[in-house]
Parts: sequence; structure tokens; C-alpha cells
Amino acid sequence: MITQLAQAIKLPGPSDTPIPIAYPTQFQPFIFQGNQHDTIGYIVSNAFPLILAFAGLGLLLMLISAGYTFLTSAGDAKKMEQGKQQLTNAIVGFFIVFAAYWIVQLTGTIFGLESVTSVFK
Repeated sequence: MITQLAQAIKLPGPSDTPIPIAYPTQFQPFIFQGNQHDTIGYIVSNAFPLILAFAGLGLLLMLISAGYTFLTSAGDAKKMEQGKQQLTNAIVGFFIVFAAYWIVQLTGTIFGLESVTSVFK
């Protein structure tokens, strides 16, 4: 059932023409109804650029944190080792995310999945 709750309003002034207000006439929540936007592939391919962006932001924050730990270690071997470990973890995490991206792209190219290979186009 489609109903329109909003009415045209009449503003005071020289024009007596009412100004229509455009409201959606039907609320459609995100419910799986069987269209192409409800597939797992569609959701993952739309989430993939966001995941990579957050991974890049996490890498930046980890590198800043490792650098700060190095700078504030003041010769303390334990704190310097902690900074080295943070830096190593950040770089290994970057390579894991980078490899995951290229494995997905390679798999999409091999199997001819256009939706996977065109995520960043």
C-alpha cells in the first residue's frame, strides 16, 4: 500500500503557487528480496574497498605508534624491542592485506569474474 503523507505547503509571499515537497512514498528497508543487491558477492565487492581503506589506516596508525615507541624508548632495550615488534607486525600485516588483494584479483581473472576484477574501476 502506497500512501503519501506529505502535502504541498503554501508559503506567504507574492506567489500563491504551492511548493511540492518530495518525500519517498514507500519505505524499502534492506531486506533480502531476491534481487542482485542481496547476494554475498555484491556485499563483499562493495565492502572490499572499505576494508582496504581501513587496513591502510590501521597500517598508518601502527607505523606512527611504532615510531613513537622508538622515540620515547630513551635507550630502554625492552621498550625498543617493543617498538621493533610493532613495526614488524605492521609490515607483515601490510603484506598480508596486499597479498589478499592480489590473490582475489588473480582468482577473479582466472575464473572470469567481472564483478571481482572491476571493484576499483
